[in-house]
Amino acid sequence: MKRELMGLIVKKEDGSEQVNYDDENFPSYIFEGWVRPNVTWEKVPHFHQDVELVSVKTGKMAYSVNGKTIDLEPGDTIFVNSNQIHYSIATSDEATYVIFIADPGILNASMAVEMQALAPVLTNPKLTYIRFHRPHEKSKDMHRLMLSLPDIRHDPFQVTKKFFDIWEIILEQSRNYGLIETETEADAHTKAFKTMMYYIQNEYKNPITLDDIASSGNVSRSLCNRIFNRFVDKSPVGYLLDYRTRKAAEYLRTTDRPLSEIAYMTGFNGASYMSEMFKRSFGQSPRSYRKTMKGI
Repeated sequence: MKRELMGLIVKKEDGSEQVNYDDENFPSYIFEGWVRPNVTWEKVPHFHQDVELVSVKTGKMAYSVNGKTIDLEPGDTIFVNSNQIHYSIATSDEATYVIFIADPGILNASMAVEMQALAPVLTNPKLTYIRFHRPHEKSKDMHRLMLSLPDIRHDPFQVTKKFFDIWEIILEQSRNYGLIETETEADAHTKAFKTMMYYIQNEYKNPITLDDIASSGNVSRSLCNRIFNRFVDKSPVGYLLDYRTRKAAEYLRTTDRPLSEIAYMTGFNGASYMSEMFKRSFGQSPRSYRKTMKGI
């Protein structure tokens, strides 16, 4: 793991997340994390080719997957399939969890395994996530497996063994829910949102209009608004402002640049407007935020 990337979401050229793996030679990331309201890694939409699992240890939280919010309690685990737009949401003062992000190719021992066990899940557009709720037996098994991962995170062989056990539960639950299908179909709105999200992440420093965002996804203004409301429960311009604010928070936390310079670097029309949007998102002024973060 690259320590300088801890807590940051780094984008590839296609807009997907570049996962900060524990080992450069093994595509797996395991971490015991936490989330609170208004931390910079909360409510940050992203996607990646890896599958993602989060198992809640304490507190309550939620996950948004393709615009749907799934509440999670202690003992619950959520599986998020490959290339789904998702983010964490704090629904209590603090929640702690174990997160496991891995390339499903780890399990791909042969073409037969891929066709039998991987493709039915990874290529199924209706299987975007599975919530393992704590009263059910398989949920207990999943939670137990997830909690065992941090101790072996640097042992690729042991992680692979556990991943097979986890995937077996995912397959079984998928069949129980009637989610396993052979036919796949593209979700045009998902593709458009990924394209527009990537456009914003690359152009946020420059003046951007609703027309610009819609054009990048090759959709109308009205459809652009509906797509953003579906996936992130906010308007395209609201998402843009939120993204600029979070970039400003990164600069406040990691640099000593003046507010006017940070406002210019993040696409805001002046420091006062940036401060207004920042306080609306984080509940405190940029100066207070910087002072708090520098004191940690």
